[in-house]
Amino acid sequence: MTQYSMFCAALLVVYLVPGPDMFLLLNTGASEGRRQALMTALGLALARAAHVTLAALGLAALLRTHPWAFDLLSIAGGLYLAWLGWQLLCAPVSALPSSTTTARNPGHWSAALKKGLLTNLLNPKALLFCSVLLPQFISQTGGPIGQQFAILGAVLVVVGLGFDSFYALSGDRLGRWVAASPWKQKLQNRLFGTLLIGFGARLVLLRELGG
Repeated sequence: MTQYSMFCAALLVVYLVPGPDMFLLLNTGASEGRRQALMTALGLALARAAHVTLAALGLAALLRTHPWAFDLLSIAGGLYLAWLGWQLLCAPVSALPSSTTTARNPGHWSAALKKGLLTNLLNPKALLFCSVLLPQFISQTGGPIGQQFAILGAVLVVVGLGFDSFYALSGDRLGRWVAASPWKQKLQNRLFGTLLIGFGARLVLLRELGG
């Protein structure tokens, strides 16, 4: 039981640290509404599940032994984040009634899902994170290794989805506050756009495995 408690404590620290996933969810909730943001959160969860599976299969070792593959994924992920940020910087703003309960600029749910999926899936450090963190909490006497890995991976995905849902709903509340003010919308777009571009640039420029 202590093993899983320590694992959950480690996840709490990880998911509370600001990063591109958090800011993506906050902005999606603010600019597109609750449903779209929750779909983005689901996309992030699916990407984490994929990373857990790939880590269990040992594919993270491919990134360690083939730096070009790590660099390629880093560049693709960084460019995608920068593209999302640039779209925000160029997004038009318009005043909406402050009492509106609908999404500000709703898109199709599949686009929101894909946005979350690609943002996390194209980050090779997320895969390396799973491959490094999960084995630290696997015990030789705790039962079948595969079963432990599956349980820890499921906990990682579920806890992450919980935090992401909170950030998505927080973004929705933020959007309701800025909806009636064009200058607040512009400030929101510039802030989140700049942050996403910054995270994208960091992913491209700091491509070392330990960076």
